[in-house]
Amino acid sequence: MNNPVHSHPNLILSPGTQVVTLVEIAGQGERIQHPCGAVGVIVKSPTDLLHAYRVRFPDEFEAPLKQNEIVMLAKFKEGDTEQFDATQRDSLFERIIFRCVIGSRAYGLEDDLSDIDYRGVYLPPADMHWSLCGIPEQLECHETQEVYWELQKFITLALKSNPNVLECLYTPVVEKATPLGEELLALRDGFVSKLVYQTFNGYVMSQFKKMQADIRNQGQVKWKHVMHLIRLLMSGTHALTTGQIQVRVEEHRDQLVAIKRGELSWEETEKWRKDLHQKFESAFQNTNLPDRPNYHAANAFLVKARRAAMSENLP
Repeated sequence: MNNPVHSHPNLILSPGTQVVTLVEIAGQGERIQHPCGAVGVIVKSPTDLLHAYRVRFPDEFEAPLKQNEIVMLAKFKEGDTEQFDATQRDSLFERIIFRCVIGSRAYGLEDDLSDIDYRGVYLPPADMHWSLCGIPEQLECHETQEVYWELQKFITLALKSNPNVLECLYTPVVEKATPLGEELLALRDGFVSKLVYQTFNGYVMSQFKKMQADIRNQGQVKWKHVMHLIRLLMSGTHALTTGQIQVRVEEHRDQLVAIKRGELSWEETEKWRKDLHQKFESAFQNTNLPDRPNYHAANAFLVKARRAAMSENLP
């Protein structure tokens, strides 16, 4: 399904945009030149919404039209689908099958100012999943620091060893798990594979390269981000060694918090990072993890969940 076309009500449309008229277009002698619903193209845009667009029609006729007299053609084609979609999304927060806390409070690195970051999974009802409006890949509430992935999206990210998603499966702070959510947690070890090395390593290396450029160009970095990259290397090494994702890192709290506060120099931090990278490489060479995650088990669970979504009650 194509993504809905979103447009801010105060957005000034640019020349070349195809539009549909919401009013009749009068020609000479007050006769109707073009009916309501005619398609034209914007040839001149106003500098503000108080003035009119210049719209040209296929017969070369041009007319001045205000913002409330036209709508983008792409938007017009969607009809009421997006409006229907908007009325349904709030109810999806009632379809959460798993909610947990990640971030500093899960890592054991929180302070008095730390937010509570909620993450989790929701299972949309089957009728909505099959409907014209479809379902969003994730639900977000910025005010409460909440993000919930649609089940298939979550599983796909887990199979790719996405660090944030894997941490959700191993966090010690679980606030909600329906029976289906408990089944998902029981599958977590099957998501951990050698892909952890490529995913974690690739992200850490690219981010440290950017930070080295920030040091050269700006003389500073975001130390909180540096701290989490160091923690991610620890987590990756632990995964390759044990087959599980390490979330709590209290034994390294003092060093990690010192990085977060900028109390360790970049040189000291880089030295620690290189040492951790050597351990990470060694763990990869000696790991007993499978080359790939358990796709079969993940797919079987997803199919089961899709069937359960036909029930009126949240599984």
